[in-house]
Amino acid sequence: MTTPSLEALRTELRDRAQPDIRVQQARVLRPPEDDELLGVRVPVVRLLAREYRDLALADVEVLLRSRVHEERLAGLLVLAERMRTARGAERADLVGFYLERTGCVDNWDLVDGSAHVVLGPWLVDGPEDALDILDELAASPSLWDRRIAVVATLALIREGRFEPTFRLARGLCRDPEPLIHKALGWMLREIGRRDGPLLVAFLERHLAELPRITVRYATERLPPGERARFVRAR
Repeated sequence: MTTPSLEALRTELRDRAQPDIRVQQARVLRPPEDDELLGVRVPVVRLLAREYRDLALADVEVLLRSRVHEERLAGLLVLAERMRTARGAERADLVGFYLERTGCVDNWDLVDGSAHVVLGPWLVDGPEDALDILDELAASPSLWDRRIAVVATLALIREGRFEPTFRLARGLCRDPEPLIHKALGWMLREIGRRDGPLLVAFLERHLAELPRITVRYATERLPPGERARFVRAR
């Protein structure tokens, strides 16, 4: 049984659908055949998630199980909104809820919109063994679990903690999926924005192991000559 708040959110999503945006989404996201795209811009979904941040977790569950893409995104962004103010047991409950439903986080935009803002705060402030979840996700047969592990480290990077990302880059450098290679490059680039010499030192040690696309992404903000040196070598 759905609640009035859940039905109101679903109605608002449909009211904001734009056919031209749906066409763009289909081209960029390449969703599975059973996905329904409404054509709602991500900033609009974010605003709605903020408005409906007090949805019951049972309603969030319904959204995550939906085959409407924007409903799953809205559910994840509601979790992210709640994580902003959650502490202690509530934060642990939200993280557990998310991790038990990563099968619903099944496209790159859903991962990138949720991993660092739902799981990320737990990695930063959680118990000593919180980082163990990264290794579990990185070992998963699911492409999306592995990408969650990588993107979640953005929260650590923003706190100046780079080693978990470097460890994943070493461990996933032979991953068969380009979406993992791109995510690794993105996170390494974020490290380079904060500590260029450290990124350069990492690349010099591990260049031969890293996929070419990872190197291209990672070096985007390096000086042109230095970037060209790494890209040519790969």
